[in-house]
Parts: sequence; structure tokens; C-alpha cells
Amino acid sequence: MMGSFMRCCKKLLNVLLLSVCFVAAAYADGIEVNKAEVRMTEDGYQLAAEFDVNLNYVVQQTLSLGVPLYFVGEFSLTRSRWYWLDEQVFQSEQSVKLSYNVLTRQYRISRGALFQNFASLDEMIHMLDRQNSAYIPFDSMKKDGNYIAAVRLRLDTKQLPKLMQVNVLTSKDWDFDSGWYRWVVRPQDSAARGKAE
Repeated sequence: MMGSFMRCCKKLLNVLLLSVCFVAAAYADGIEVNKAEVRMTEDGYQLAAEFDVNLNYVVQQTLSLGVPLYFVGEFSLTRSRWYWLDEQVFQSEQSVKLSYNVLTRQYRISRGALFQNFASLDEMIHMLDRQNSAYIPFDSMKKDGNYIAAVRLRLDTKQLPKLMQVNVLTSKDWDFDSGWYRWVVRPQDSAARGKAE
């Protein structure tokens, strides 16, 4: 009787552990690229990406204490050349500041002089998920060429307070970087898209 009870408990424990591992994997912390594309507008081409940003408990707590976080969106467009080094057609970097005001209990996202307030962290992160580059003039890209577009989103730990930067070096809790996501762009295609796999 006691043996069957122990086997049943072991099976139940295994099922619980597997379900916890599955849930943890489904909600893993970090940044991933969901979709990337080149949009054609009246003003030129624009690189755009949608990310999936999941902040861990340590980073959320730091933000809730009023410490601002800076994320950097990087965009580049290069043209491959067989006879020489690749040509850098376009490169840009955008800094986005996330902050929390303890007195008003509002989250804020700032891009340069522009800012927007949010009632919850999830709403603010949803806005951070979408990144766009500056416009690339039409004449920068030749119609018959192939280009390599690349996007990346990362947490800029160098803009954290100096005392925290020492802790950041020794902890994986602050490693938020999507890594470079690249795809081929052909200007003759009106909508050149890339999807994360």
C-alpha cells in the first residue's frame, strides 16, 4: 500500500516539474525578434521590427524603484559586393528610455523629446516591442541590387547608475539582447519581409 502511494507521489511530482519547466520556457526572459520588414512609404524606405520583450523580476523591481532603463534599437542596411568590402548604405540607432514615477504611479517611455505615459508596465512594454528606423531615401538603394537588412534591440547597461554596473557584470539577470536578425531585401519587391523562425 505504501509503495503504490509513493509511486503515485513520484509520478505526480514529475508531472508538476514538467509543467513548471514548460511554463518557464514559454515565458522566458529576454528579447526575441517576432517580425522584421522594410516598408515603402512616400518618404522612402523604413526598417521596422516587432520584438517580444520579457523583463525578469530583477529588472522589473529596479524599474519600479525609479531607476530608468535605456533600450537601444539598431538598424543597418548593407549591399554585398564580391569585389570589395560590403557597402554600408544605412545605419541608425535609437535610444528609448523606460521609467517609473513612484509618486504618480505611472510608467513613461521617452524617445528623444517625445514621451508617453502608461498605467501599467505591460502597456509600456507593448510600445517598446515595435521599433522603426529613420527613413532611407529611395535613391540610396538600386532597384536591381540585393541588400542585407539587420535589426537588433538591447538593454544599454552602460547607462545604469555606476554602482549597479558592477553588479551587472557578474549577473545574467541583465543580459537583454535580441542579437542581430538579418534578412535579404530586394528593392523591386514593394514589401520585403523577414520573419523569425
